[in-house]
Amino acid sequence: MPSGDRRTKPPSQDGSPTGASRRCIRRVYDPPVAPRVLPAVVFTAGASSLATEICATRLLAPYFGQSTVVWANVIGLILIYLSVGYWLGGRIADRHPTPRALGVILVIAALCTAVLPFIARPFLNLALQGFAAVSVGTVVGSFLATLLLFSVPVTLLGMASPFALRLALTDIDRAGRTSGRLSSLATVGAIIGTFGSALVLIPGVGTQRTLLSAALLVALVSIPLLMRPALIAVGVIVVLLILPTGLVKETQGTLAERDTAYQFIQVAREPGGRIVMRFDDGIADQSVYRRDTALTGGEWDMPLVVPPLLSRPLHRVLVIGNAGGTTARALATEYPGIDIDAVELDPVVTQLARQYMGLNAIPNLQVITADGREYLETSAQRYDLIVVDAYRTELIPFYLATQEFFSLVHAHLNPGGAIALNVERVPGNDQLVQAIAGTVATEFPQVWVWPALHFNELVVGLSDRIAVTSLAQRLAALPENVSVLEPLVVAQAFVAPPSPDPLTDDRAPVEWLTDRAILAYIAGGGTLNEHLLPTAP
Repeated sequence: MPSGDRRTKPPSQDGSPTGASRRCIRRVYDPPVAPRVLPAVVFTAGASSLATEICATRLLAPYFGQSTVVWANVIGLILIYLSVGYWLGGRIADRHPTPRALGVILVIAALCTAVLPFIARPFLNLALQGFAAVSVGTVVGSFLATLLLFSVPVTLLGMASPFALRLALTDIDRAGRTSGRLSSLATVGAIIGTFGSALVLIPGVGTQRTLLSAALLVALVSIPLLMRPALIAVGVIVVLLILPTGLVKETQGTLAERDTAYQFIQVAREPGGRIVMRFDDGIADQSVYRRDTALTGGEWDMPLVVPPLLSRPLHRVLVIGNAGGTTARALATEYPGIDIDAVELDPVVTQLARQYMGLNAIPNLQVITADGREYLETSAQRYDLIVVDAYRTELIPFYLATQEFFSLVHAHLNPGGAIALNVERVPGNDQLVQAIAGTVATEFPQVWVWPALHFNELVVGLSDRIAVTSLAQRLAALPENVSVLEPLVVAQAFVAPPSPDPLTDDRAPVEWLTDRAILAYIAGGGTLNEHLLPTAP
C-alpha cells in the first residue's frame, strides 16, 4: 500500500491521546510497582537530600566554621549535585525503566550516605594540620575534597525523583497530576528533612547518626524494589548506628563535645590545667577558666579598663555573648558587688559552663538564654555598662554590628554609661575594627579604640565625652590587679571618628571584611601566635 494511503487513528472526541499513544508511556516489559512505593521513594529522597545538606554544614563546622561562605559553598554544590542527578536520573530511567534499576540507585545512595561521616574524617583532620601550619593550600584543599565527597550520594538521591516519575507514568491523561503529586511529595520530604535534621535529630543524636538515619530511610524504602541488597544495606547501617560515635575532633584533654542547634562545642583541659571552651573550627578559645584566678591576659581582660571611664558608678552590667562566663567572672572579681546579666544564645553552652567552668560560682550573675538583640528589643532594663563579646573572626552576627543595634544599646544605658566591644581582627588589617568603631561613633558622642592584642581590639563607646588629657587620671582608679594595663591604654588608645558609610541592617558586609583578610593573612604566612596582656597569670 502506498504511504499516502496509510490511515492513522484519529484522536478521541475530547482531544485525548489514543490507546496506542498511551501505551508508549509504559512499555510492556516494565514490571509493576506497588502504588505506594514510588511516592515513598520521592518523599524519602527529598528528605534525605536536604538532611544531608544540613549535615554537610555541621560536619564542616568544627573545622571551617559556619560563615556565609561555607553555607554558600555547601548550598551551591548540593544544588549542582541535585541538578546532575535529575538529568542523569531521567536519561537512565528512559533506557532502563525498571524498579530494579531504581532500587540499585537507592541502595548505593544509602550506603554512600552512611559512610560519609567516616571517610570525611581524614580530610577534616588534614584541615586541622593545615590550620596548625597556617597552610592555605591544605585548608582549602581538604575543604573542597570534603564537599566533593557529598557529590555521589546527593547526585544519586537526585536521580530518584525523575526515575520514580518515569515508572509512575502509565497514562498520559494523568501525566500532569502524577508529576505534580510526586513533586509535591518530594518538596514536603525536603521540608521535613530540613527541619527534622536541624531542630530534632542533630541536637538529639548528633551529625553522624543523623546522616545514618537518613541513609537508613533510603535503604528501607528500597526494599520493595531490590529486596536482598536493600536488606543487607539496612543491616550494615543499623550496625553503624549502634556503634559509639567517638570524638568529633581528636583533641588532647577533651572533656565534652556537643552538637547543638547552633554550633559544635568542645570543652578541653590543657596540660597546665586551664579549661577552654571552643566553638566550631576551634581556632580561638571562646572562654577560659582557671580555678585560682579570674584574669587571663587575653581579650576577656580588656573590658576591665572601661569602668573608670564612666561618668557614673558601676552597679549593673550586661554581657552579650556570655559563653563560659570568662568576662563576667573577671568583672565580678575586680568590681565586687556589681550585678551582671549575661545573655547567651545556646543553652548547651551555659550547661557546659556550669559543669566545667565554674559558672555557678560567679556572684550576682543571672544567665539569660536569648539572642542579644532580641533581649534588648524586649527588655526595659538599663545598664551602666554593656559588653558585647559575640564576635568571632569567621562568624560575626551582622545584626550585632549595625547602626540600628548600637542605637538600641545606647537606649538601654543609664546616663554616663558605655558600651565595650571585643572585636577580633587580623594582624595588619584593621578594616573590620574601623568599620565597627566608625559605626559606633555615629550613635555615641565619643568612641575609643584600644589595639590591645594582635588578634583583638577593644572598642568603647561613651555616653559622655572625656578629655583625652584626662585618660591617665581616670585609669589611675583601676583595681590593683588591673592597674598594669593603664600605661598600655594611655599609650595605645585613640579616638575613632564617625564613619561616613556606617554598617546598617540593610548593608553590613562583615563577611567580606573578615574572610578576605583571613585568607590574605594565611597566604602571607602569618602565624596564630598571640602575646598576652600583663594581667596574664
